[in-house]
Amino acid sequence: MSDPLSDVVRLLRPRAVMANVISGKGGWAVRYSEYGQPSFCIVLEGHSRLAVDGHEPVALQAGDFVLLPTTPAFTLSSVDAVPAMPMDPREAAKTRGELRYGERRGAADMRSLGGAFEFDCADPGLLVALLPRVVHVRGSSRLALLVQLVSEEAMTPRPGGDFMMTRLVEAMLIEAMRASATADAPAGMLRGLGDDRLAKALEQMHAKVERPWTVAQLAKLAALSRSAFYERFTRTVGVAPMAYLLAWRMEIAKELLRAGKLTVSGAAERVGYGSTSTFSTAFSRQVGMAPSRYARGAPNRENARVPTTTEGVES
Repeated sequence: MSDPLSDVVRLLRPRAVMANVISGKGGWAVRYSEYGQPSFCIVLEGHSRLAVDGHEPVALQAGDFVLLPTTPAFTLSSVDAVPAMPMDPREAAKTRGELRYGERRGAADMRSLGGAFEFDCADPGLLVALLPRVVHVRGSSRLALLVQLVSEEAMTPRPGGDFMMTRLVEAMLIEAMRASATADAPAGMLRGLGDDRLAKALEQMHAKVERPWTVAQLAKLAALSRSAFYERFTRTVGVAPMAYLLAWRMEIAKELLRAGKLTVSGAAERVGYGSTSTFSTAFSRQVGMAPSRYARGAPNRENARVPTTTEGVES
């Protein structure tokens, strides 16, 4: 059986680019401008308040983990509101050691570990399509341990550090996505995995991506009628079943072409297309360029997407 969360993380290939300690004492507030890359934070001691643009403010306490897949502008502050000091997140990322806000002397009222990471893949929008704008997980000892290890590796370089950082960040993403895979999650794959019936269909679509699936076959796996499955999948995952399958097939095809592992015809066969021309048409429509062009080095300039509407032809 395939594991969709592991599949996604393998395609993203995340790696940490920085991590450090953030602390505050007394009344303090920092206004970070938009960063655009994924960032994370876990509160070690005390309390703070996080207000992400376009999202309800969140009261943070010790043990809370936060992941911002795109890190829009936000304000981090003490519980008592004070005027915010502007901060460029790219400048903050250059800091080594502790970032201290508010009163400089004395023990901190709040301590946290924060950092950012990026992906060694052409389409980080894949993560954005899966997660809500703000992932807030309360009291996860596993995430606390992973972030602590990421911080130690980032601040104390040692042999094998790059490999360790990559594996730790992958594990951290998996844990964050597990926590988000609930019936209350926004429409998307994670919410689908939180539905026991839909999860069976999603797992098989990932495990046997080359199979010529029909909605009827997938509905049988989910023990639902065709119409009930189609409606439930579309409402829960946010796209129709065949649109989801098409998007996932193209993600795999992009990876194969990007790595130069297969020819266009080989990639077509690997993701379930018996005709190279049919695959090329589908790839061009989904990605915005022909697969042959993509394979020649265009992926860094493309702006592919994961569909968010019920597009695609159903079988």
